Amino acid sequence: MAILIDPPAWPAHGTLWSHLVSDSDYDELHAFAALLGVPRRGFDLDHYDVPASLHARAVALGAREVTAKDVVFSLRAAGLRVRGVERDAARPVRRRQYLVAEWTLLGDAVGMAGVASGASTADPWRELGDSLIGRWNEGHRRYHDERHLEDVLLALNHLGLRGEHIEVETLLAAWFHDAVYLGAADGADERDSAGLAVASLGALGLDSGLTQRVGDLIAATTPGVDVGDAAPPLAHLLDADLSIFAASPGRYAEYAAAVREEYAHVADADFAAGRSRILSAYLAQPEIYRTGAASELWEARARANLEREVYAFPSNLWTDHSR
Repeated sequence: MAILIDPPAWPAHGTLWSHLVSDSDYDELHAFAALLGVPRRGFDLDHYDVPASLHARAVALGAREVTAKDVVFSLRAAGLRVRGVERDAARPVRRRQYLVAEWTLLGDAVGMAGVASGASTADPWRELGDSLIGRWNEGHRRYHDERHLEDVLLALNHLGLRGEHIEVETLLAAWFHDAVYLGAADGADERDSAGLAVASLGALGLDSGLTQRVGDLIAATTPGVDVGDAAPPLAHLLDADLSIFAASPGRYAEYAAAVREEYAHVADADFAAGRSRILSAYLAQPEIYRTGAASELWEARARANLEREVYAFPSNLWTDHSR
């Protein structure tokens, strides 16, 4: 078993990148990437993209320097290679594997993973996770779906690698925060999601204080709720929920299109006015993100994306967003 890295020779985003792979096991690769400080978001189906600035550290930690051809050969030999024609089909599979693994780890953190229900062999924690994943894949969802859940968890992982301590109630709230989603504008979705979290976690015997904190975090994600100077558990959840604002231009365009699909029943002019008003409110804030790590990671890209979308609307909807 070995971790391999090729030279930083692949240009993107103003730097050069290496490919980091395992010659035997994805779990080994994920563990090494976390030790290196590379966020899980850097995993691209069969390898991690590693910036040139981390190449020497990867080697110092034990990665073996090889050629780019060696990387491909090793992946093929291990049966881990995902070919170009397979990538679109592989993405939802990898996403589901990630979510199942994260739910299992969260169960370990709260002492629930593998706990049988009385004399039954049923695993109530796994069953709850399966139920939640089913909710995130309901047919009417376009943006608030399994991919959004993955994005929020990946964002929390990234914040954790930047020195933020992510509390277990924040992770639980992430899983439940849009578990009920009907597109209600009066906060009903958030209230029902919070109620579902408190009831579901309480039924498994989790501490009532913990379950109530989870419910409170979810309720605080209701649009328009004044959370003031939010403490880290809530600040982390809010920042992760908005991390999509800082996505690559292509991913952001997919996100914006998915939001429009969720509001397909709203006339174009009304949607443009409402969407412009919401995004302009974020741009009018001194900072979109509440934690220093999130601001450093995402603020500049988020503002560029939001401004681009707002200015694509009719000019009579524009607002001066200068700070």
